[in-house]
Amino acid sequence: MFEAQAIAIEIEKIIPNRPMTHDLFKSFASLYHFHVEEVVISDLKEGVFFAKVVCTDGLKKTEVDARPSDAIAIGLRFDAPIYTYEAILAEAGIVLTDQEDEEEKEKESKPETKVKVKKEPAAKKDDYKNLSVDKLKDLLKDAIDKEDYEKAAKIRDELSKRN
Repeated sequence: MFEAQAIAIEIEKIIPNRPMTHDLFKSFASLYHFHVEEVVISDLKEGVFFAKVVCTDGLKKTEVDARPSDAIAIGLRFDAPIYTYEAILAEAGIVLTDQEDEEEKEKESKPETKVKVKKEPAAKKDDYKNLSVDKLKDLLKDAIDKEDYEKAAKIRDELSKRN
């Protein structure tokens, strides 16, 4: 829950009164002159995701093991790209769209290509007002399946207003 809040705060560009742990990490990093190059969701074992934060000081590159939620929160603060491997998406049951499949076919020369995870813009409250109840229910189910509980809560609130 804490990490989800830290991610949401950064996405929404909310500035807390005191620095959060991930903000502290960024301050610490800048004091010691290293930067996060990328975040890689690197593995999926027994239903548990693993991640690496790839850091550099300009001379040496280092991979730091991290929980994906922390890695994503840190990556967002550094505006670092977030990647995973196609095999992990497949194992997790995530289906790529046709456009993403075509992009991957172009990169097939590598044994394991990275697939960039794209940030979706946060849905505004008004976006749901013009949708039918059936469409909202479909979106709610999809949000819950994807474990996007913040979106699910907004959709639930819109459905509640209509009842």
